[in-house]
Order: sequence, then C-alpha cells, then structure tokens
Amino acid sequence: MDVARINLSHANYSFCEEIVKKINELNYELGTHIAVMLDTKGPDIRVGKFSGGQAYLKTGDKIRIYMNKVVGDKTKFSVSYSNLINDVKYDSIIKMDCGLIELKVLDKGKDYLMCEVLSGGIIKDGRSLNVPNIRFNRPFLSKKDIEDIKFASKIGTDFLALSYVSTAENILEVNDLLIELENNHMSIIAKIENEIGIEEIDEIINMCEGIMIARGDLGVEIPMERIPGVQKKIIKKCLMAGKISIVATELMASMEHQIRPTRAEVSDVANAVLDGVDAVMLSGETTIGKYPVETLALMEKIITSAELDIDYEGLIDYAVQTEKQDITGILAYNVAESANRLKCKAIITPTISGYTARKISRFRPSCHVIAASPNPATVKSLALCFGVTPILVDELKSFDKIIDKAKDITKELIHTEANDKIIVTGGYPFKGVKHTNFMKIEEL
Repeated sequence: MDVARINLSHANYSFCEEIVKKINELNYELGTHIAVMLDTKGPDIRVGKFSGGQAYLKTGDKIRIYMNKVVGDKTKFSVSYSNLINDVKYDSIIKMDCGLIELKVLDKGKDYLMCEVLSGGIIKDGRSLNVPNIRFNRPFLSKKDIEDIKFASKIGTDFLALSYVSTAENILEVNDLLIELENNHMSIIAKIENEIGIEEIDEIINMCEGIMIARGDLGVEIPMERIPGVQKKIIKKCLMAGKISIVATELMASMEHQIRPTRAEVSDVANAVLDGVDAVMLSGETTIGKYPVETLALMEKIITSAELDIDYEGLIDYAVQTEKQDITGILAYNVAESANRLKCKAIITPTISGYTARKISRFRPSCHVIAASPNPATVKSLALCFGVTPILVDELKSFDKIIDKAKDITKELIHTEANDKIIVTGGYPFKGVKHTNFMKIEEL
C-alpha cells in the first residue's frame, strides 16, 4: 500500500485521528512512508433514514420524496438537499444506490416530489442519490467540507480528494482556503464523477495535482459503456500534463465476498496499468470486504505482471509532446530514455521538493525511480507518482556519498547482479543549484 484513503462521508474525526496515529506508528516501526488521503463528502445528496433501516421500493409504485426530514418507508423518504424540488425538472430520472434504483419525477407538491419507481429494489439509510444532467444550485463547499478541510490540514493529511468537482473554480475555492490555512503541502486530487467534470477536464487538470476517475458515481451520471473510453482519455491527459491519475471503484469488487477475483477484474486492473495510470484504488474491498489483505496481495501481483507489458516508449512519446523546454524537463526526459535503452535497474534522484522525481515519473521509465529526500513531507508527497519509491535520508551534501548511498539503496530494494546499471541524477552543487543539471551512469 502507498496511500491510506479515509472517506469523510462515513468516518468521524476521532476515527480519522486513530487511523492516522496508527499509520504514523507503523511507518516508524516498519521504516515505511505510507501517506494519508482524506476524501471530502462534497455536494452529494443522500436519502434519509428508513423505518427499520431500509425499505423495498416496488417497480411501478408511486413514492414521495420529501424535502424535510421524515421517517422513510415504501411510500416516502426524505433527502439531504432541500432545494432538490426546485432544481429537478418534470420527467427527470432520479438514480439511487449507484443507479440500482431508478425513479421518474411525475409531479411536484409543496414540499415533495411525486415519483414513479421505474426500477425497484431495497434502499437503505444514507444511500446516494443522483440526477444525471442536472446542475444543482448550491455552493461547492459546504460548512462541513470547510471544517473537514481544516481538520485535514490540522492532522497533516498529504492528499485531499475533492468529491464532485465540476469546474476549475471548485479547485480555486479550496486553494484559497489552503492559503488561508498556510498549508502548502496538501495535494489536491479532483474526483471526476459527472458529465460536467468531463466537459471541463482540461481546466480541472491544470488547477490540481491529480485526477481520480471515480467510476461509482460517474457510472450513474453517464452511461456505463462510456466509462472505459473516458477513463483512457483522462489518464492520457494527465500523462501529457504531468499530473497524477487514479482509477477507483470496483476494481476487485467480487473479492468483498470471495477469495478470487473475476478474470474481467484482473483485466480491468491490468488495463489501467498498461494505460500508464499512477495508482489504482481499493475501497469496499478493504473496508467492508472479507479478504482485504488477500485482495491487496493479488492486486500487487496483477500490477507487477502488467508492468512487464507496458509500452514504455509509447508513454514517453506522449509525455514529451508537452514538456517545457527547460533544463530539468529535458534532463528528466533523457534520464528516462537512457534508463529504458540501457535497461537500468533504477534511477536515483536526490531531491528536496520532489520536483525532479515528478518530472522523471511523467516520462514513465521502465525501472524504479528512487527519490531520496531528507524532508518527510516530500517523501510522502511522492507516494502516488508512477514508479517512484520515495525514501528518507539523513542529508544531501556530498556528491560521492550520494553515489555510494544510491548503490546501497538499489541493492537493498531491488535484486541486482554484477554490472547492472543505475542512473544518478540531480542538481549539483547541492546548495547552490535549484534545478536538475546532471546525470551519471554507474555500474554496480
């Protein structure tokens, strides 16, 4: 595992603090650098509570959706967004519980929507509600989201996943809040979950550190058959922009209940890796699933195998098309290209801010990128970058010591043989230079 994600739609602050404390203790004990991501609730809509915790909605029945709190049953329920009655239109299709249940708006009362159940089923407390192709008239950041972001900053979160991002302005709102909090460490990951977000994807990518393709709600908002194409398109755009891409939701969903994944799930994970994605994410499989450790172990096997078949030359060609003509960028490209051609075992990059490691990562070299930094925050900030193994070192002062340390690190982390090659790259002299200006090829 590289990052632990905690969903604030379900977790309270005491739970978050407990998990973060445990991660920090294990990082210290095991010498690892697992980062933390908090996922905001965002402007979502949830159904209220039902008598007995759930209700069965029968296909063809009529049901009322109240804007005020009521105890739900098979004839009525309430929602968390009171302005829903004004935003939806007649004949709008309302989808609940990831699209498993569908309703059609027939009429509007004073404080309720009258709907027909098009596709029935069991609905439980707090399940999600979506209305495709509708722009809701409300602010992006709720009071809860603002408090959650302040909390995330307070406990030292490394990544902030923003739910239901639709425009670049949504990112700017959060950026402004982080500036107020004097937090320049937390990286913003925008979750793409609706058609509007897809339409605005270029501007959104430009304003954040990465994109999460959240296929759960996205598959409710757009036809499911479009998801593979949208996923590939966004991964490619992130690669060309030098931003992080994450594929999430149902990657190994069958392993919530059984010990083996389906062959389709194996192909799903592998195809994301072959497309050059930075990270794949487990959710239900490692929260409510019966086999969390087994799922992670199998995912690791799939990733490792798929990495042998990546078209690294094709990915580097994508990335170089948009690389700025600066020293660090050109050197990073040449480092990745040389590593591929020489079949190097590793690229070692001493770094203070992580900038060089990110640059090299975007060119998708076929070997490990070992980013050595004396800054713990930098080490964690690199947790999601493709191919990067971030490690914490004591100092970055002596060039000769860096070379010796690079060889030791490579032998410790990777199986090596005599005459295997590594590339060491960075800025020299370390105190006076703020960009990457050298690469050195060493034989072990």
